[in-house]
Amino acid sequence: MSNSSGHWTNELKSIFVASDYVTIFGFVQWVLRHDAKPYQLEIEIEDQQPVHRVGVLSNAQLPENIQAWEATLRDRGYVVGWNLQIEYRHFQGRTEQIPALLAELITFGPEVIVTSTSDSAAAIHTAAPTIPMVFLSVADPIGLGLVASLAHPGGNVTGFATLDLGGLGGFIAKHLQILQATVPGVEQIAVLVNPTTAMHQLALQKLPRARGELGVKLVVVEASKPDQFETAFETAHKQGAEAIDVWNGPLVFTNSARIVGLAAHYQLPEIYWDRGYVVGGGLMSYGPNATDLWRGAAGYVDKILKGENPGDLPVQRPTRYYLTVNLKTAKARGITIPPAILVQADEVIE
Repeated sequence: MSNSSGHWTNELKSIFVASDYVTIFGFVQWVLRHDAKPYQLEIEIEDQQPVHRVGVLSNAQLPENIQAWEATLRDRGYVVGWNLQIEYRHFQGRTEQIPALLAELITFGPEVIVTSTSDSAAAIHTAAPTIPMVFLSVADPIGLGLVASLAHPGGNVTGFATLDLGGLGGFIAKHLQILQATVPGVEQIAVLVNPTTAMHQLALQKLPRARGELGVKLVVVEASKPDQFETAFETAHKQGAEAIDVWNGPLVFTNSARIVGLAAHYQLPEIYWDRGYVVGGGLMSYGPNATDLWRGAAGYVDKILKGENPGDLPVQRPTRYYLTVNLKTAKARGITIPPAILVQADEVIE
């Protein structure tokens, strides 16, 4: 291939790298502009980059998170369809599907698997320990047995935890404090958990500490299936709960619209762990920015693909947490959000 054709080849490659796709019209324009001959359009084998394979196992595909994740990968030189293949699998709140979906990803032969729930992270850790894993949105990876420590994870695992310096107990206490400030004089707060979620079982062990620190009675209600949410909210209401902390998880996220409706029906001011619930009509959320976690995951995937050992990459914690308040929802329900809460809010939806 001549030097001039090599120049054209590099330019053509840059067109592919600069965007997710090349239109036929744009390609034809390129050919006409350079009066290129067929042999000049060949891309030499030695010029091609190796194609990396990455698997993603998550509960749902949220466009804003995937866009941020793939954009960060592009910034680091990885372009889907050029030098990167990504296989996505989503279980949509049905955690019983995780083993089958994971088996599909293993067959794909990924160099690393990214996952965004504690349930799926635990499954990968057990079933595919030889495949590097990057997790995100796992509250307590040490307690779950994924890593030996945050600074030195060990094994084939690293990722992004959602706990703060106060640990899981401190994060739960912060949620309850926000509810206390939102509903002055509150004496009983319900906590909605999924008894089949290992992370929720760990977190329940922290409730006595939170109860003692805040001086409120906590009413634990459970739902492990979609048809159990109604009973859980009814139980909370009958036991005198005046607000509710909805713990995050695949089942809750997939049924978020139903849960928001139940909170409104039973007049229970609620707080969630993710902003997405509030955008969808929920009252409040306090937690890390999920999109930031996906950007971070892309950075760690880059390091692993370049040969770094996941176990040597420290588990990262969020540098900040975000309080989101839906003032439109509050007004519709007749809830007055105290000025002290609005001042603290990072985002107010009106």
